[in-house]
Amino acid sequence: MIGFLIKKNFFDLWDNLFRLVLVNLGFIASLSIPVLVPSLFQAVPALAIGAMVAGGLWCCVYLSTAALTLKSISDYGSFGFSDFFGNIKTAWPAGLVLGGLLFLGYVLCTIVIPFYFSMGTIMGLLLAAIVFWTLAACVLAFQFFFTVRARLGTKLTGVIKKCFIIFFDNPMFCIFSFLHNLVVLAFSAFVAFLLPGPAGALLFLDEALRLRLLKYDWLEANPEANRRKIPWDALLIEDRDKTGSRSFRSFIFPWKD
Repeated sequence: MIGFLIKKNFFDLWDNLFRLVLVNLGFIASLSIPVLVPSLFQAVPALAIGAMVAGGLWCCVYLSTAALTLKSISDYGSFGFSDFFGNIKTAWPAGLVLGGLLFLGYVLCTIVIPFYFSMGTIMGLLLAAIVFWTLAACVLAFQFFFTVRARLGTKLTGVIKKCFIIFFDNPMFCIFSFLHNLVVLAFSAFVAFLLPGPAGALLFLDEALRLRLLKYDWLEANPEANRRKIPWDALLIEDRDKTGSRSFRSFIFPWKD
């Protein structure tokens, strides 16, 4: 399943390079708001903080909208500008919620954990370790927050619940997805985050979730089956047929095939 996921993701990235670059350009422009705008209000700290908070929340809303829009690529489709802007109305609540969760995580990392370490006691170290590993689990779970919201369309409380279900049921898969996107974003830094960039990371997470959900559809139809022995070869037949295979020549000169 992992091998096919990487293959499909690469094919979809290649087929939608221009669209992904545009989505990434939009995110870079959005990121300039919390990064650059506050410096214009140095004389008024309240305005600077307000610009930073508003810009950060808008970045989260933008990523939520991008995740909802990129879903069509995972489903062997495409999207246009009207689709992206039309999705803002649906995606903004999830963006604000994750923005709030990120702020909470920031507070825990910068205030709570250092405070426990400063206690200088075994109890302090224990509490700091508990908070740290809880945050680590949340990061691995909430990496799918936007994609769960985009693909399953549940209430936001249900999205949070499903993120943790996915993590605790598939911990190694979540760790792999996280490490994969770390590598993707590190590579993207060499091309100014234009490719694969944040859009590529979101697309990978959506395709990963889409394929992983096949497991739960199969388990629902076969409740007595062994959860550790999922027949991925059978479950991926349709997707493998749709994805197909390509030669190097077809990547460079697709019009000659």
